[in-house]
Amino acid sequence: MESHVFSELSLVILVTAGVSLFMKFIKQPLILGYILAGLLVGPSFFGLIHSEELFAAFSSIGIALLLFIIGLGLNVSELRKLGKVVVTIASATFFTITLLGFGTASLLGFGKSEALIVGLALFFSSTIIIVKILSDKKEQNRLHGQIAIGAILIEDLIATFALLFVVAGSQGEGFQLDKLVQLLIKGTALMVLLAFCSTKILPAVSKYMAKTQELLFLFAISWGFGIATLFELTGFSIEVGALFAGVALASSPYVQEIASRLKPLRDFFVVLFFIALGESMNLTDISSGILPAILLSVIVILAKPLVVISTMGLLGYTKRVSFKTGINLSQISEFSIVLVVLAVSTGVARPEISAIITLVAIITIAVSTYLMQYDNQLYSYFDKLKLHTFEKEVTYREKKSTANYPIVLLGYHHGGHEFVRIFKQMNHRFMVIDYNPEIIDLMEHQKVDYLYGDVNDSELIQEANIDKSRLIVSVISDHSTNVFLAGLFEKINPGAVFICHADNVHQATELYDLGASYVMIPHYIGSEKIGQFIKRAGLNKSEFKKFREKHLAHLETHGPDQDGL
Repeated sequence: MESHVFSELSLVILVTAGVSLFMKFIKQPLILGYILAGLLVGPSFFGLIHSEELFAAFSSIGIALLLFIIGLGLNVSELRKLGKVVVTIASATFFTITLLGFGTASLLGFGKSEALIVGLALFFSSTIIIVKILSDKKEQNRLHGQIAIGAILIEDLIATFALLFVVAGSQGEGFQLDKLVQLLIKGTALMVLLAFCSTKILPAVSKYMAKTQELLFLFAISWGFGIATLFELTGFSIEVGALFAGVALASSPYVQEIASRLKPLRDFFVVLFFIALGESMNLTDISSGILPAILLSVIVILAKPLVVISTMGLLGYTKRVSFKTGINLSQISEFSIVLVVLAVSTGVARPEISAIITLVAIITIAVSTYLMQYDNQLYSYFDKLKLHTFEKEVTYREKKSTANYPIVLLGYHHGGHEFVRIFKQMNHRFMVIDYNPEIIDLMEHQKVDYLYGDVNDSELIQEANIDKSRLIVSVISDHSTNVFLAGLFEKINPGAVFICHADNVHQATELYDLGASYVMIPHYIGSEKIGQFIKRAGLNKSEFKKFREKHLAHLETHGPDQDGL
């Protein structure tokens, strides 16, 4: 029996690896390969899976680990830092897409509870897909990336209540108010217990366990599975318990270590979950679900980005940032599948809905992957078709940037405060550009002129009139951003002094070749020292030219540990 199960699992993994290689070759997310592999090993094709209960247990572990790690990333205290934009986007998308999904599903003949489940499933966007592609493109710290990640963080919170919603209507009894009230009372008691443990017990326990990485790993698993079991015993689901178990640990200083150690285990069991999901589909469900899946996919791929773009336009964001944020959210989530699978397992929805939403996931994830990869080209194309319709006639940024500023500071972290102090002493008008809401609040408090936006946005540069500035200082640490800025300013404002940051001699040399006036390198010169030089030299580029030549000569003759002046 054991050898039979092992052989069965080995064959399934082998097929999955082959399909995944093909998906990698055509540049599609591997999650699609897992579902397709499940369909191939299922009864519709090869029929390799016979130990269905075992694979069902594996998939349950995968869902629990997935939601536990999602919970680890849900540090509620961090939501205050995201600003109103992500809350507004998530709210507008939630009401619009859920209603559209509900209406479409109702027209397709689904019951009210099932239609509502479908609407909720269309709302959620994929954390895995969005973060992966943004990371690959090195855009997770760009303004549109930050907003998209913030929006899916809010979605994860809403997903928590969606799970409660499904549990409240389980066992085919409908969504009864008394049952929901009972669950809320139980849930409140469990939340109080978790809050107490999170603040009074877990810090000391996790600190002790963290002395040994193996102990920390076992502690995390036992905590996650233990809380999941407790929730199940009190009438909730394992999925809800696993999510809240992660939330309880989210504020721990060891959360990154816990998440990194659990991810390989999660990845293995999540693969088995999606294989089991694909295996449960049959050609009859797929053929009958194609038309509904296409209609629902249109809502996700077209309507969801339009809602995001329109909302951000009303909030005063440029059409480029709005467009790229909307594109990032143009798919449904792996959580959508989990939600529907749970609804089917508890009797809230019929099994064919699971097949339809899985098809929607396959379609939207596949399409959105290409949309995100080629978002710049798509923006250029659609911009010719009057994309400015979704942008306010006078944006918030335009109102802040109509004047010309002789001095512009790009970013604020990594020594920006020192430059602000120097600029105030120089009695020149200056402006700070940043997209961190906390920095914007700080500038507002200090009565410093500012512009909220992403310096990688060429439209922002035009709005800010940087082509007329005489001194531009970037304290941004991202090298690709500084390369972009150096090349841009050399074209649009070659007479300006441009000072930026590099991490090493190679990066500094590249920036100098692109026309940078001076490059700050750690171990060479800090913001305080270069700030004093700016104060002495003023905005005279010829003075910086001498400074630049001296630094270039120094880079050629000294090692990276020498002082640069």
